[in-house]
Amino acid sequence: MKKRWRTPFCLVLCCGALWFLADAAHCRAAVEEALSLCARSVIPSLFPFLVISSLLLAMGFGDLTASVLSGLMEPLFRIGGPGSAALVLGLLGGYPIGAKTAGELYQSHALSRQEAERLLTFCNNCSPVFLISVLGSGIFGSVRAGVWLLLIHVGSALLVGLLFRGTSSACSQDMSRSCTFQAISPVQAFVSAVDGALRSVLSVCAFVTFFYVLSRPLSSLGSPAGALLVGMTELFSLTPLLTPDRFGFILAAGAAGWGGLSVLCQTAAALEGSGLRLRYYLAGKALQGLFSALLAAALSGYVLG
Repeated sequence: MKKRWRTPFCLVLCCGALWFLADAAHCRAAVEEALSLCARSVIPSLFPFLVISSLLLAMGFGDLTASVLSGLMEPLFRIGGPGSAALVLGLLGGYPIGAKTAGELYQSHALSRQEAERLLTFCNNCSPVFLISVLGSGIFGSVRAGVWLLLIHVGSALLVGLLFRGTSSACSQDMSRSCTFQAISPVQAFVSAVDGALRSVLSVCAFVTFFYVLSRPLSSLGSPAGALLVGMTELFSLTPLLTPDRFGFILAAGAAGWGGLSVLCQTAAALEGSGLRLRYYLAGKALQGLFSALLAAALSGYVLG
C-alpha cells in the first residue's frame, strides 16, 4: 500500500474497531445472522457445486465444452473454446465459481493470461437459484419475474463479454493450442476437489459474514438510498430491503449484476495464487450492473404488469 494511503486507511480501521466495540451486541447479532445464512443457504448451494466444478475440470470438461462451444467463444469473445467451461459453470453455479474456473483454466495453460482476464469480466455470475427462487418467488411472488431476472442477468453478462472482446487476434493465433489437463486418478481428483472446495467455501462465508455486519447500519437507514448502498456492499443483505415494485426490480437486477464488494473480495480470494489480475473484472461487473439495471427498467412494466 502506498504511504499516502496508509494513514487514512488505518484511521478508517480504527473507527471500525471502535464501532464494533461500542455496538458489540448488535454486531454479535449480525454475525450470528450471517453465519446462520451461510449454514442455511451459502454452504448447501455452493459447496457441492465447487466440488463438482473442480472434478469436471480435472476430468477434462474444458475439452468437452471447447469442442462444442468453441465456434461461439472464439468469434464472439475472442477467447479459446475451453473458456466456455468457466462461462457455463459460472452461469449455473453462482459466485465465485466462474472466477475460480477461469483461474484453473489459466493455470492449466488452457487459456492465455489475456483471455482469462477478459473472461473474468463476464463468466462470474449470480446463481439461477438465487435469482429465480429467492428474488423471483420470495420478493416478487412470481417465478416468472425470477426467470426474467435471470435472462436480464445472462444477457448483460454476454453484452459485457462482447464489449471486452478486445481488438487483438491473440485467440486466433492460439487456436491450435489444446488443453493440458493432467491425467490424474478419479480418487486423487475427488480428494483435491473436496479440499479446495472446503477452503473456498470458508473464504466465501468469511466475506459474507464480514460485509453482512458492515451493511447493518446501512440497512437501518430505511430509504431507497440505504437499500442502494446495501446492494453495492452485500447481496444477501439486500433481500429484506427489496420492495415488490419497479424500483425493487431494477435494484435487484442491478445489484445481482454488480455482485457487491463482498463478491469482489470472494473473487479475489478465489483467484489467489492463480496469477490473474482483477484488471478488467471490476469494470466488467460495474458495466454488468449498469446494463442489468437499464434492461430491468425497460422491461419492468411488462414483467410486473
